Amino acid sequence: MNDLNNFFQELYTNFNDRKIERVIAEMRADVKWANGMDGGYVYGHEAVRDYWTRQFGLISSNVTPIKIEAENDVVKIKVHQVVHDPDGNLLTDELVYHLFHLTGDKISEFDIGEKIKTS
Repeated sequence: MNDLNNFFQELYTNFNDRKIERVIAEMRADVKWANGMDGGYVYGHEAVRDYWTRQFGLISSNVTPIKIEAENDVVKIKVHQVVHDPDGNLLTDELVYHLFHLTGDKISEFDIGEKIKTS
């Protein structure tokens, strides 16, 4: 579990630092990735790269993993997600689950789980 914990801590650090190629390198070429902005999914490295390029032009986000749990080939991560618009106005500050499916040592699928009620 420690290796898994380190893997995802580094993944989120690279995402927050916009080191996108490092994140994409941890995905299978045919990855299925949830499109949190428009709904649905994007498929493959190029589509994820295009999605993030567009996303980062529209919003500024920071996602911090809080708790990482693994069950079989699914990793469920409770994250604190803070999103601002380009002018710095807060859009969201919430806890949500991220779900990762692994095939071997690569991410094969990412999904966004339910929001976590804090009150």
